[in-house]
Amino acid sequence: MIVKRLLCPERVRRVPDQFSWVDHRLVREGHIKRCGPEALALYLLLVTVGDADGMSYYSDTKVAPLLSVDEGGVRKARRELLAADLIAYKKPLYQVLSLERRLPSVPLKSERGNRCVSIGDVLRMATGGES
Repeated sequence: MIVKRLLCPERVRRVPDQFSWVDHRLVREGHIKRCGPEALALYLLLVTVGDADGMSYYSDTKVAPLLSVDEGGVRKARRELLAADLIAYKKPLYQVLSLERRLPSVPLKSERGNRCVSIGDVLRMATGGES
């Protein structure tokens, strides 16, 4: 028996406000453009078979005939979804992720005093330059 555990607990999917389990932001924010047809078919399958937290554990062997692709096609589709940050995967578990973006953690105050950090400071910190 496979024990399911959340792979990204900070990104658990919840039913969106609109009438749909597939979040409209997938289209509105352009996430759909970053994936090919097989990856989008895999995403739809995972949304359909996932539990309330977006978790499922369908094997490549089971997924391939459902999507009419070979197992290599499933792996390619999974790589696209991972690259698009739409799923998490740790064999055998999939988690369909929420579409919320995680922002990098940036201190609100400069280390040089109590002034607010400027956009330039944030960019320098992000690229490893001096603030």
